[in-house]
Amino acid sequence: MQEQAVNRFYSDERTRGRVRGAINEYLGFFDESNGGSVKARQAGYTTMINHYYDLVTDFYEHGWAKSFHFAPRFKGESFDSSLARSEHSFALKLGLKPGMKVLDVGCGVGGPMRSIARFSGATIEGVNNNDYQLTKVQQYNEDAGLAGRCSAFKGDFMNLQVPDETYDAAYAFEATCHAPDKVGVFKEIHRALKPGGLFAAYEWCMTSKFDPNSIEHQRTKKGIEEGDSLPDIASIPETLGAVREAGFELLESHDAAGTCDAATPWYLPLVGETESLLALRRGRPGRFMARRTIRTLEALRIAPKGSTEVSKMLGAAAEALIAGGELGIFTPNYFFLARRPAK
Repeated sequence: MQEQAVNRFYSDERTRGRVRGAINEYLGFFDESNGGSVKARQAGYTTMINHYYDLVTDFYEHGWAKSFHFAPRFKGESFDSSLARSEHSFALKLGLKPGMKVLDVGCGVGGPMRSIARFSGATIEGVNNNDYQLTKVQQYNEDAGLAGRCSAFKGDFMNLQVPDETYDAAYAFEATCHAPDKVGVFKEIHRALKPGGLFAAYEWCMTSKFDPNSIEHQRTKKGIEEGDSLPDIASIPETLGAVREAGFELLESHDAAGTCDAATPWYLPLVGETESLLALRRGRPGRFMARRTIRTLEALRIAPKGSTEVSKMLGAAAEALIAGGELGIFTPNYFFLARRPAK
């Protein structure tokens, strides 16, 4: 199974030849001894994020399926059910219904898009700047019989090439954390919404427990940024301030990760569960086996050079996320609901 995942990862010969260069250039954005910095990541965010998702998308699908986000979870609830419940709750918060046109900001491979379209009957357009993921979105939408109501276009969410007041509503699942400028991305979403339109999001934030003077806290924050292609991670007040500065009315905000049952914290899938083969892949045992398998396949020249480095990077990212969750200094599920004021 791991071999099949790696073979899908770079089956295109043109891609296989540039994996090593892509991973080296990506990691360079975080190498402070060689010019890596927040400013460098903000300036080069398009290149950085495209390298990242070229490198990791198939690994994500292998361990996470099609919805690339976390979700608050109740005891006894499966991980997949928690994802669907979060997606459906967004549809309810936004009041989605048939006939509405909705923007999915940073749509990934379209897992939430298809879930929300089925649940609400709305028509959803996703924006994504990664060509590889866009190819997958189109195919998955067709396979699901949803191509008539689900679509995606290539674009930068910092500069949406759509007319003003295009969408009835918008949402983002842990996507705008990649933006180099929070105010800028929220202003673009505000512009694209019709007056009175709602915007809901899960945002990655450092919590009030984060101590910038703590070496452990800073190491954990940097590990999350490097492993997940983030220019920087904003605090909760910074995020909410950006929402307001962009012109939105803030209707609701809270840390949804705080609603998890103690037995099922948001980072539990990364620690490891045994409910299914997919759950095993997500956790520490699965990552350990993946690294060993990929290292062997790379040595045999079955996997492209650099695949082991990608697997190692994702493993380190998972451990940083677990640490951030256990320390209580980071949340991937800070929820807010905002509205573009009516004219």
